[in-house]
Amino acid sequence: MSLGYGHDCDRHNYDHARCNAWVLDGDLYHKGLQKFAMLPENLADSLAVFVVDLSRPWLAMDSLQKWASVVRDYLDRLRVPPETMRELELRLVKQFQEYVEPGSDVEALPQRRNPDSEEECVVLPLGDNTLTHNLGIPLVVVCTKCDAISTLEKEHEYRDEHLDFIQSHIRRFCLQYGAALLYTSMKENKNLDVLYKYLIHRLYGFPFHLPAQVVEKDSVFIPSGWDNEKKIAILHENFQTVKADDNFEDVIVKPAVRKFVHEKEIQAEDDQAFLVKLQTLLAKQPPVTTGRPVDASNRAPTGSPRTTNRSATANVANVMQSGTKKIDHNMKGGQTSEGVLANFFNSLLTKKAASPATGGQSTGGGSTTPGTVRKSGSKPGLSDVQAELDRISSKSDLDSSAPNATTPPAENDES
Repeated sequence: MSLGYGHDCDRHNYDHARCNAWVLDGDLYHKGLQKFAMLPENLADSLAVFVVDLSRPWLAMDSLQKWASVVRDYLDRLRVPPETMRELELRLVKQFQEYVEPGSDVEALPQRRNPDSEEECVVLPLGDNTLTHNLGIPLVVVCTKCDAISTLEKEHEYRDEHLDFIQSHIRRFCLQYGAALLYTSMKENKNLDVLYKYLIHRLYGFPFHLPAQVVEKDSVFIPSGWDNEKKIAILHENFQTVKADDNFEDVIVKPAVRKFVHEKEIQAEDDQAFLVKLQTLLAKQPPVTTGRPVDASNRAPTGSPRTTNRSATANVANVMQSGTKKIDHNMKGGQTSEGVLANFFNSLLTKKAASPATGGQSTGGGSTTPGTVRKSGSKPGLSDVQAELDRISSKSDLDSSAPNATTPPAENDES
């Protein structure tokens, strides 16, 4: 697998440059394709890039060690002449020792090489753990997805000391191989332009004036030759629960995988079935009324007997509709007073019906109500109404004291 692309450097005042990128896709199965990318004749113009996923930092050191071993084993089998490999290794050492921080006071000094002589200025020796694994080709470690650091802090409870612990181990790896280190983020567009400029600088020797960046924990940039053991030890000052020499896999542990609990799906009941159940429940409950209780028993379809608590108004209406219906005066209980009222209004209707069309005189013997005798030709007056009211009032008192008493007949009116 390979991917070729070109870089036009005119926008940076560079000459036109082109390079090919060969990607192994993170699979050891493709390591045999290295023979198409790195050959003995182009090894001096090659550069290796190791990519680490910061969203899964527990795999960082294992991934770096694995791919470094793959490249080292390939170079050992490449059969490069020892003199050529020695020159490549010395070139890396020289580049590492002669690195100068852009903008520093050392950069303003004259060049370390004396132009009048071939002698070189004295450079500081390498540290004990610096370039101990010299591959002969430049190496760049790119930690992608640095935007995931905030997610690690929230979801996995990573503290600053954990992030410094990860950076410390990666920087020590880079120091052993003389590699540069960059934290990048395609999502937030961090350090992408820095990576491009640094690759052009290392491959073609173009000027590079960007300083190292170690203050922001998600925008780290450490060029090859800048770092050392003392600078890495600054990170160890903030360690509280971890130590610098602790095993990486013991501190940065892969979080436990959360098992997905399948919840039982709740299916909605059919509307009609739900309404049938609701109707059944309502039928089993006793009727709830406001005021007097309601008879819940089934009534006969042919009608029902008159209740004892019917209003007098309803009885009077029935009497007025019947016209000639007579009320039994022997009604007992709560119907006695109602019968008296009905008898009173019935008598009034009867008297009115018996009156002649002219003069208000009766045409015959006259019609009398039960308990009332009236002579022919008599005319009802106010005295009759008053007598009837007095009788009703007296009978109401008798009914309240003796409910079984019958209503006596009314006295005969004299004309």
